[in-house]
Amino acid sequence: MNLPLIIRAEEHSEKIAIATTDGSFTYRDLLHTSSQIATNLLQNTEDLQEKRVAFLIPPGFEYVATQWGIWRAGGIAVPLCVSHPRPELEYVITNSGASIIVAHPDFEGILRSLPPQASLAEEHNLRFILTSETLPSNIARLPEVDITRRALILYTSGTTGKPKGVVTTHQNIQAQVTSLNTAWEWTSNDRILHILPLHHIHGIINVLTCALWAGAECHLLSKFDAETVWRRLGDGNLTLFMAVPTIYVKLITAWENASKERQKIMSEGCAKMRLMVSGSAALPVQVLEKWQTISGHFLLERYGMTEIGMALSNPLHGERLAGYVGKPLPEVEVRLVDENGLVSAGTPGEIQVKGPGVFLEYWQNPEATAKAFQDGWFCTGDTAVIENGSYRILGRMSVDIIKTGGYKVSALEIEEVLRSHPDIQECAVVGVADIEWGERVCAALVLQGSQPLTLESFRSWAKERLAVYKVPTQILIVEELPRNAMGKVIKPTVVELFK
Repeated sequence: MNLPLIIRAEEHSEKIAIATTDGSFTYRDLLHTSSQIATNLLQNTEDLQEKRVAFLIPPGFEYVATQWGIWRAGGIAVPLCVSHPRPELEYVITNSGASIIVAHPDFEGILRSLPPQASLAEEHNLRFILTSETLPSNIARLPEVDITRRALILYTSGTTGKPKGVVTTHQNIQAQVTSLNTAWEWTSNDRILHILPLHHIHGIINVLTCALWAGAECHLLSKFDAETVWRRLGDGNLTLFMAVPTIYVKLITAWENASKERQKIMSEGCAKMRLMVSGSAALPVQVLEKWQTISGHFLLERYGMTEIGMALSNPLHGERLAGYVGKPLPEVEVRLVDENGLVSAGTPGEIQVKGPGVFLEYWQNPEATAKAFQDGWFCTGDTAVIENGSYRILGRMSVDIIKTGGYKVSALEIEEVLRSHPDIQECAVVGVADIEWGERVCAALVLQGSQPLTLESFRSWAKERLAVYKVPTQILIVEELPRNAMGKVIKPTVVELFK
């Protein structure tokens, strides 16, 4: 029995699956090429039996066909990041225990370096395959792959230690995809522009696999370029777009620098789309509002992570709230827990998740796997609060929750307030160890505007707006990072904001 993803693809054989600058490829093309790749990977064996296959291929048809080929041969796909330096690539290859590497010729050099630096393949006794090699014309009998088998290892750093390999099964992937396809109403008529990295869950699952599961068209760009993206959006023939906040900021800047006539075409192209999504990081409210002005779209924010897929989402239809990530997706259970157990609405707690999309394990790390779960619930390490029936993320427990003067302060909330000041372009808030307060709340500001920001006016502005967040008034420090004529950062000035 074939994997459900393959069976579904067979129903759309003549439709376009992948479109790139090199041309368009149908589901039939994808099925045929992936079966050739699977045959090549098997090399006269019946089944890879969950051997790890690492692959370093830029976004495009070859990437997708290789990923599917690995799955169809019974292997575990280990996608490598095209921008990572050699030590990071070596870590993933070594830690995953990959026995095969598939690489695009552009990356042959980094993976097969000349002496005296021995190649990764030679060091680790790996089989090395280039995507430029001729594929077999005779297709082997491909193995039956049960959906409970391991399918994918994605490496996630978290906030401490070496990256951990997050193992998801075909069943986990199927659950993640069907949950999103239900919630966001994907159909075979959809066309999405894909500009996200293909070693992260956002690009692999939310965009690529969701599109191919639905029989939709996935238009892949080899890299992000604001002008190219705007040209495609302006064409007006796309239905979905998903990106991270940084990309929306870059697109806003490009729109603002365009002529009035060009802006009109750009905005009209966006207006023809049915859904635009933001994720992977908190979306500043000012970015959301600016994008809505430009595109007519109130961006749909959602929340997820490598270990769980997507857990929470604002609604496709109905009211979306700025600064909130909505409610649990179909088939996903979510709860908030603090030191004393379950918490009620209005009280902050750690997000814990249960459902068929939750990952199987951290690769060869049973201690970390056991530590990540509490009574069968995955502990995300993120803190949130439920308000108006919707979840609002307060930040990472280890980084963004600052314990100061007996209060727990969300760095993300303070950042959102500071960004609303007309003279502040961007900011970052962190906790700094302090004997008296436990931690002091410290903000680094990037200023804008022709008028200098005076401390006195800023004090009165901030005191009024931050009181609601229970920031102890003595402890907010402002760091400015001025640069000299050579662009070098001058030693920051540090001042007490409140006396």
